[in-house]
Amino acid sequence: MDHQRICLNVTKLTGKVAGFIQHEAGRFKTGDIEKKGHNDLVSYVDKEAEMQLVVGLREILPGSGFITEEKTLGEKREKYTWIIDPLDGTTNFIHGLPCYCISIALLEDDKLLLGVVHELTRNECFYAWRNGGAFLNNQKISVSKVNHLSDSLLATGFPYHNYDRMKPYMQVFDHCMRHTHGLRRLGSAAADLAYVACGRFESFYENGLNAWDVAGGAIIVMEAGGIVTDFEGGDDYIFGAEIIASNAGVANEMLELVKSKFKDE
Repeated sequence: MDHQRICLNVTKLTGKVAGFIQHEAGRFKTGDIEKKGHNDLVSYVDKEAEMQLVVGLREILPGSGFITEEKTLGEKREKYTWIIDPLDGTTNFIHGLPCYCISIALLEDDKLLLGVVHELTRNECFYAWRNGGAFLNNQKISVSKVNHLSDSLLATGFPYHNYDRMKPYMQVFDHCMRHTHGLRRLGSAAADLAYVACGRFESFYENGLNAWDVAGGAIIVMEAGGIVTDFEGGDDYIFGAEIIASNAGVANEMLELVKSKFKDE
């Protein structure tokens, strides 16, 4: 299998679907919003974008399976399985705010093979394939060289429907406010991960996420020289609903901080 060719074909597909999403952004009305759950919003744009992605990815890799946010095909795992978020940052999109992304990953069995994150408002396409490096709009990227959290800018996401881990989450938040250059909350985990990969952030942490939020960005971070783990330092960050993604310089410090606050939850 030619991983590079497949990855580049996926970037072309995301570019086409991004055009559809941006066109609809100019016509979108609040009456088009649906609620899947508490603070969990969706629109016809998410659903149509996902369908376009599924159709295109089937052509790129026939016989592959799909895990998708809007459940276009239910969930069907195969040896090669696409994980798709057609619009990561739906709330931003609905309110006319940057940023929001298309996020796609391909699993080979249970291992990440490639990832694409297309941030629409800046038209930035991040992508990577296994052992091939990471790229932004055809230019190779890498994580930052910062070695201490005290010199770092961090990203996180706020819990929006499951508040069971608020206490340790806020303890980490408090420490980072006091001992780093600051925290940012963009509203798109896919963008947060892509920005770690290109050195805009030194680290990103969040719990309560789904596979489609993180899978595409995770491999881009790793191929850019970063480290991605769950909150225990393990590798259950795709389906385990918790993730830390950092450059190599601050990865251990960030992991120890998160572990220390979440150990007694």
